[in-house]
Amino acid sequence: MKIREEYKIREMAGEHVIVMPGGGGAADMTRIVSLNPSSLYLWEALRGRDFTAEDAADLLTERYEVDAETALQDAGLWVARLAECGIVE
Repeated sequence: MKIREEYKIREMAGEHVIVMPGGGGAADMTRIVSLNPSSLYLWEALRGRDFTAEDAADLLTERYEVDAETALQDAGLWVARLAECGIVE
């Protein structure tokens, strides 16, 4: 899967959010997804390339003190949330 190019990260009120584009080229500010620091790390590391939940889990175990099973579970949830919002293709 791959993060769709039209989705952008913005900093709003000290938080990083994914702004979902609306019709006509305008951003729909009623549809945003907030990113915690580990989600932002994954976004920045994986944007622009094909990846799997396993790739995201590997990044989590490299950066954080987390076992492989927990990392894979968390990465799977992160990917599922992006897919639910239509952010990955």
